[in-house]
Amino acid sequence: MRNFSLSLTAIVLLGPGARHVLAIEPVIQRDIARVEGELAGVFLDGQVLTAAVPGNAASASRWQVLDDRAVRVRAGDLAASTSQIDIGKLGIGWYRIEFLGRDDACLAWTTAAVLAKLTTPVPQDSPICVDSATAWFAPNDREKQDRLARLTALAGANWVRDRLRWRDMQPQQDGFTETRTTYDTSARIQTSHGLKVLQVFHDTPEWAVAEGDTRGRYAGDLRDVYRFCKAMAMRFRGTVHAWEPWNEGNVATFGGHTTDEMCSYQKAAYLGFKAGDSDVLVCWNVSTAVPTRLHTRLVLQNETWPYFDTYNTHTYDWPDSYERLWKPVHEAACGRPIWVTESDRGIQYATPEPWCDLSREGEIRKAEFMAQSYASSLFAGADRHFHFILGHYCEGGKIQFGLLRLDETPRPSYVALAAIGRFLAGAKCLGKWNVDGRPNAHVYAFQARPDGELRDVLVAWAEKPGDWDQRGKTVVDWTLPDGVTAEVVYDYLGRSLGSSVPQKLQSAPVFVLLGPGEAKHLPLAAPQQSTYRTGQPGRIVLQLHMPPSASVNIEQIPWASDIEHKVQPETEIELPLYAYNFGEKHVRGRIVVEHAPAGWRLTPNTWDVTLDSMGRNRLDCRFFMPQRQADKTSDTWIVLRGDFGPAGRPVLAFRLISQPGEGYEAVAPVTR
Repeated sequence: MRNFSLSLTAIVLLGPGARHVLAIEPVIQRDIARVEGELAGVFLDGQVLTAAVPGNAASASRWQVLDDRAVRVRAGDLAASTSQIDIGKLGIGWYRIEFLGRDDACLAWTTAAVLAKLTTPVPQDSPICVDSATAWFAPNDREKQDRLARLTALAGANWVRDRLRWRDMQPQQDGFTETRTTYDTSARIQTSHGLKVLQVFHDTPEWAVAEGDTRGRYAGDLRDVYRFCKAMAMRFRGTVHAWEPWNEGNVATFGGHTTDEMCSYQKAAYLGFKAGDSDVLVCWNVSTAVPTRLHTRLVLQNETWPYFDTYNTHTYDWPDSYERLWKPVHEAACGRPIWVTESDRGIQYATPEPWCDLSREGEIRKAEFMAQSYASSLFAGADRHFHFILGHYCEGGKIQFGLLRLDETPRPSYVALAAIGRFLAGAKCLGKWNVDGRPNAHVYAFQARPDGELRDVLVAWAEKPGDWDQRGKTVVDWTLPDGVTAEVVYDYLGRSLGSSVPQKLQSAPVFVLLGPGEAKHLPLAAPQQSTYRTGQPGRIVLQLHMPPSASVNIEQIPWASDIEHKVQPETEIELPLYAYNFGEKHVRGRIVVEHAPAGWRLTPNTWDVTLDSMGRNRLDCRFFMPQRQADKTSDTWIVLRGDFGPAGRPVLAFRLISQPGEGYEAVAPVTR
């Protein structure tokens, strides 16, 4: 294992008239990734390929190797009792190795990849990342964790996303697990291979579940969240470099939380992580589904931006929609780096369980999708993009997501990831070239360091909007402008096409390497940016903790998820409001109702509060909503504001609705 000491470098954004330090990017020890030990079917350029003969191919008499387009590139006879075949050297690419019986029937098959040798370490600021969930894919299996880490590093990834369970690390309120866990070994192994680790958890241990809640929801007492996050930051200092405090909390699968609940939870988690390790990156507890203006308005009204170093989101939309859909993400990010920590468009598998392989056409469409997704995401504003997911993984509807097969042999999409990691190493998006009169041509320009050399890189393809069965059919004529010359062109799997740019763009992206600065001769539309907001995190946090039975998904936009608090008009209820002090000093202050709709009653509407360090006070509050004609523009906002002097002016903003859709288009109140 390597020494896990790290240095830090600032991520700086040019804001209006000033330079803003947004976050601290860890700089870890990193060497050139190499094949060390056995990896199933993954080789570097120049190595001799071998393949084990599957057990169900005992009667095979011949073997053949097909490339990604099903062209035979190598073949041979298979002697009885042979356990391994020597294929020889093959060029960069993906290969299917078939074992044939009578009449050339395929009895069994496996796959292999040949990757380019990395010539320099992956840049510390490279945007190419991947979700691996290594601790879960290889629980307590250090050898498999090591293989997955090496496969990730060979693909040129900078960050890797892992998984952890709170209940495993703190089974009892008064005690943390002291023995080494699968999460400890996974983090150390991945770091030892030069990978920066983003960790996420999304469970609550039984002892921390509030009355009426479930383990799939946030802990009711935010002090438990603070203490856990502080302990994890201390335990994993140097081996986990960033944390997502929850996963997709805005959808029912992971608790179905309202956005105000996400904001209060985020504040407590942020303060806990920073108390344990002031250098660790704390991410927004990532949202998913189609981003909405309502979600963003609540993030802003709760003044949450000082409590995340990066704003994280997930997307399972088509790449051509990223730019259009992500405007609410840019506003919510408040100038912080945007991380897309899950991204894919799942595709149905074609073979029986447990292998669940894609069809040959599906494999190619998925591999082509990879560069389309990364390039479109970086133009749409992402600073880091993580594909979901490295290992073999299926979900309902017979959907396969993995870049690797069940036995860790590669799919074509894994080879496509390695090409992206190579050609977009350290990439900064320069813009998009809207090729005249060709709306289905997609050309994105980057400054990057392919093979360690500074270059301008174009990623180009042609595709019409549509589902999987409509993709792979678009062809568009194009040419580079006069005076712009390609140095070398590579295909979507990283194979050299020489220096001639293809006359036609197709679904399979090409990487066009230009000299440094050459992209300035193209008419580029600038990538999206987020406006920076200043702010400092306070130590006082306010929370509304309504029962889950009061939550409803208003579903105002297809494929979106906005969970809201729903209450009954003309019925007085108790609002469960809390104030927390995560500071080290005893504080006193006042909390007032800064905004409520006309006719709504909150009794009382002012609270004088005294809070000890790590104290929590319940704010007694009776609430009454009169019956009224509700519509999309009705005022449904309640805003509480505290004043604790030097300890801060905490805010809690939430909505109470009587029916789904009420107040969805209402303007959020101006309260400061």
